[in-house]
Amino acid sequence: MPDVAAYAIDSPTGHYARTTITRRDPGPTEVFFDIHYAGICHSDIHTARGEWGPINYPFVGGHEIAGIVSRVGSEVTKFKVGDRVGVGCFVDSCGECEMCRQGEEQFCTAGPGEGAVWTYNGIGRDGLPTAGGYSTGITVEQDYLMRVPDSVSLEHAAPLMCAGITTYSPLKRWGAGPGKRVGIVGMGGLGHMGVQFAAALGAETIVFGRTLSKRDDGLKLGASDYVSTQDRDAMKALRGTFDLIVTTVSDGTDLDGLLGLLKAHGVLVNVGLPEKPSSLRLGVLTGQAKVLAGSNIGGIAETQEMLDFCAEHGLAPIVEIIPADGIDEAYDNVVASKVRYRYVIDASTI
Repeated sequence: MPDVAAYAIDSPTGHYARTTITRRDPGPTEVFFDIHYAGICHSDIHTARGEWGPINYPFVGGHEIAGIVSRVGSEVTKFKVGDRVGVGCFVDSCGECEMCRQGEEQFCTAGPGEGAVWTYNGIGRDGLPTAGGYSTGITVEQDYLMRVPDSVSLEHAAPLMCAGITTYSPLKRWGAGPGKRVGIVGMGGLGHMGVQFAAALGAETIVFGRTLSKRDDGLKLGASDYVSTQDRDAMKALRGTFDLIVTTVSDGTDLDGLLGLLKAHGVLVNVGLPEKPSSLRLGVLTGQAKVLAGSNIGGIAETQEMLDFCAEHGLAPIVEIIPADGIDEAYDNVVASKVRYRYVIDASTI
């Protein structure tokens, strides 16, 4: 069983430090790949700091992972040594339930211990806790790997495994495209990808942020306008004009205000995870048959579709490459909204 270097944290208030973890040898249908880059997602921070409930420490974060295959099992048919691959938020599922058969393995309905296995803080098929991509290698069942197109660099591919699919999925599901006006609320690690996807899909895309500090970036990424949510006149002028709004913020959302921006039958999709409960007036929904929806990540096939879409349209996250000993500082910067737009760990520094 291969030992690999990793960075782990030992408590909610602890600090990341170098350690060694053991990965299982690849089984007949499994692949071991050398990790080159791992993105830092806000979900990593919530989990590492115990903000979403108890976890097992020491904890190795990272569910935005890209690298190169170095070993394959005897029955692997989808990948070979040298292939460029990525893995996202989950690494296994039952493969047999209705959701899995529909290609939405992330919503696997198998019973406890048999459903979707998360890349970290889960229990793998070997019965051991799963550990994430802040490490130099990982073993994954071939059906849960994505192929990284040649035109997409590995450092850009890593954040696409979560930030990319999290915004691509709702835009595709709810019909972003020509003739549609789409709003993206928040332009952080998720939102800056949402802007690119919506524009590339052909929609008129408008970004909403508290301030206009990222306006120039938003316009460069494809937005036709960038509006401050604090500008009451601008917000009032846009009421009833949007077909679809995707909100990516995690620090509370004015649902009534955003729903008011929608046309009749318009859709507001939330992909952020605010810590406090939200409320709304149901009349805002029923009055014009508007839809309030949520969205998560996507299945394996849709994630591969997203990667291919990025390759076709030349889309990529804006990243800052950091060494592994900078994880703690990066976490603080993400919480303080000081990153533009995604930190990516260079695994060679682990």
